[in-house]
Amino acid sequence: MSDDNLKETPPDGAQKAPKPEKKDAGKIFLEEVTAGPPRHLPRWRRLLQSILVPILAIFLGLVCAGIIIIVTSESVWAGFQVSFLAGLKEAWQVVITSYTALGVGAFGRPGDIIPAITSGNAQQFNQAIYPITEGLVAATPYIFAGLSVAFGFRAGVFNIGAEGQLFLGAIFAAFVGYSIKGLPIYIHLPLAFLAGAVGGGLWGFIPGWLKAKTGAHEVINTIMMNYIAFRLSDWLLQGPMKRPDSFNPISPTIQPSAALPVFFSPPVRLHLGFFIGLLVAALVSWYLFKTKWGFDLRTAGTNPRAARYAGMSVTLQLVLGMALAGALAGMAGGNEVLGVNHNLAMAFSSGYGFDAIAIALLGNSSPFGVVLASLLFGFLRSGATNMMLKTGIPIDIVSVVQAFILVFVAAPAITRTIFRLKQPAKGEEIMLATSWGGK
Repeated sequence: MSDDNLKETPPDGAQKAPKPEKKDAGKIFLEEVTAGPPRHLPRWRRLLQSILVPILAIFLGLVCAGIIIIVTSESVWAGFQVSFLAGLKEAWQVVITSYTALGVGAFGRPGDIIPAITSGNAQQFNQAIYPITEGLVAATPYIFAGLSVAFGFRAGVFNIGAEGQLFLGAIFAAFVGYSIKGLPIYIHLPLAFLAGAVGGGLWGFIPGWLKAKTGAHEVINTIMMNYIAFRLSDWLLQGPMKRPDSFNPISPTIQPSAALPVFFSPPVRLHLGFFIGLLVAALVSWYLFKTKWGFDLRTAGTNPRAARYAGMSVTLQLVLGMALAGALAGMAGGNEVLGVNHNLAMAFSSGYGFDAIAIALLGNSSPFGVVLASLLFGFLRSGATNMMLKTGIPIDIVSVVQAFILVFVAAPAITRTIFRLKQPAKGEEIMLATSWGGK
């Protein structure tokens, strides 16, 4: 009997098993940033696995940035000209001095804070807590923008357009903030803030709809829409939204009724936006993990074929995911206009939307993790100014730290290799490999 006759043939009417879905690099990447430790592990082990690699990535980022500080420091090279030991001593001193200045700029001096609290002097207290509050102010737009990118990851899309959505949110919030007059703060402020969410949501809806209807890749569309948002903002500030009495391209100042309240007297700028950001993070977590809508969105993002089989509308979840992600980024723009700048100016954002990608990665696409990563980036940014003033180290070194952190978080195998960490068990690898679209 021939080998062909020995082969099993499926009975009449039986369907052939579907071929495994071939995953591209984008799907593999989304697997890494959305799949957590297996649920069968003990709670403490899941928590440890979730935070170990990000913590080590932060440490490696600081080490690599410290090496760059050493290499670019003239005093270190002068020390090596004297002797090898003198060079090593100077290198250590430069790194310690730089990171000490960074820490003091970010958190202040504990020795100043405690006496200020007990002194009863409001001005002394404000000066003592100023570094910490500046870190919180800087972290606030990161929270909104980081949640935007993380929400997109959970929906199975790359929201690279958070920066453009942030600009649209700022435009909408600024217009509502200065053009509507006579409203009480409890109406005007929520209206302006929600206008920012609507603007960002609209800018996120467009690439989501294009992907759902035409298959156009959201990465390309969101990148192009970023530039459209930048140029639209420039045109508006030079024309319809330009302040009449100013030669500079800047919008009118928002009404006091649209400004986010501050909690301390100047120079402390901590405002209500930070606590709104924490509330929004809690709502996003509740939506994703405690509601049917969040379950549908995560299912459609993780395994579209299974979602269709279960009767879910993958198209609806895709468009909704991008729109809600855009709304979160729009809140970041509204926060900056209503809480910090009180107007809209050209290039008002220092790259919050792009840094949000690193924040979402560092936070493992978890709302709680995003908040922690945002605080880290906010305190790094606020402390960098003091480091530059005290040591002369360029403020851009913080961007170097952030870049290294992103590298080590996006490539966890490098971190595991450096620290000789145990590779995930076979079952864990299978879970990661099938979390997007596998069987």
